[in-house]
Amino acid sequence: MTAPSADPGRRVFEEHRRLLFSVAYRLLGSAADAEDAVQDSWLKWSAADRSHVADPKTYLTRIVSNLALEQLRSARHKRELYVGPWLPEPILTEGDTADAVVDAESVSTALLVVLETLSPLERAVFVLREVFGFGHAEIAEAVERSETAVRQAAHRARAHVRARRPRFTADRSRQREVTERFLAATAGGDVNALMELLSPDVTLWTDGGGKVRQALRPVTGAERVAAWFAALGGVTYQGVGPADMRADLVEVNGGPGVVFRAPGRVIATLTFDFGADGRITALHNVANPDKLRAVSEGTAYDVGTR
Repeated sequence: MTAPSADPGRRVFEEHRRLLFSVAYRLLGSAADAEDAVQDSWLKWSAADRSHVADPKTYLTRIVSNLALEQLRSARHKRELYVGPWLPEPILTEGDTADAVVDAESVSTALLVVLETLSPLERAVFVLREVFGFGHAEIAEAVERSETAVRQAAHRARAHVRARRPRFTADRSRQREVTERFLAATAGGDVNALMELLSPDVTLWTDGGGKVRQALRPVTGAERVAAWFAALGGVTYQGVGPADMRADLVEVNGGPGVVFRAPGRVIATLTFDFGADGRITALHNVANPDKLRAVSEGTAYDVGTR
């Protein structure tokens, strides 16, 4: 057992570490980058003159937000050159996250994909305002912009997200039931059963990052997506035969997801987006090994917003 830190600054930082990761992950879509931002926040916090810091939470949020903004700006060019669709790095999440609808939705793969289409400033403002409930004045200080600029960015971001991410979805029990049925139909190669679970205009996004073989363009339509998954039970993938592959139903990014495992390693994750009728509207398959570290380590993150 580790003794509590005698450093008051360290204690304050540790009190807010979970919140800082939660902000950084939603801004960056990467657990590794979020952890780097949190560590760099500690370095800045430990070196700062904290005698005039009245609100450590806001001060630390400002630090991590600015660090994440810097990373976002430098990452945009790399993501434009990315091989195939770019998807966020999946993380295992704790059950309590799923109990809070806003927390779960705000860390979902589907929303993180939408946030990727915002400018870095719009993304930061949206996350801090809509997810964490910071006021416009607080956000202006955090991102070092005028309050007017923040309000304008918030309006643009909110409109953009709402146009691409309607706020309705099936309840969690229905989501889990559909996911279980999807897994069973995939294992049995049952195209008809899969068709019943998929929306007609369903889209499958696959992210191999050029490291493993995946579709370089989205696969659209219930028939094509159903055929894709019905064939999985009879093919070798990344050198792993069907008999040696295991699919575990777990919580990924705040909702029911699947982790595909081979002996000694994780080879892919799958998350789902659901419509109001409970059918699957989108699937996000991450197989880029560089993005599977967090899931492979088995750490379940608490990404609550409070």
